[in-house]
Amino acid sequence: MLVTFKSKAAAEVLMYEDHAKRILDLLHKDVKQGIITAGEMPRAVTTLEEEIAESRRHPASEEVERDVLAHHGEDVEDNEHEPVEFVSFATRAYPLLEMLRAARRENNDVMWGV
Repeated sequence: MLVTFKSKAAAEVLMYEDHAKRILDLLHKDVKQGIITAGEMPRAVTTLEEEIAESRRHPASEEVERDVLAHHGEDVEDNEHEPVEFVSFATRAYPLLEMLRAARRENNDVMWGV
């Protein structure tokens, strides 16, 4: 399922619900429907910036690497798979962060599920 973030300050941002949930959990918001008000925007931007910075300091864990290698490593007989392309939290969150920054600048809200 997709979540569509809307604001008068920026173009819509679409995100898979699973990815949006991680961000909205940080902001103590429900993934199904909600609003980040203009008054909440500075804290929301700061929180998301801090989480992005933290995720960059701690790339994929060894356990995830092991799992990827188990399914896509050199010893796997099925070589028809395309290479795994990991998309970082920072990459996934960046469009929403930009929307939040624009909304903060223009004193607008960000809504989803409405």
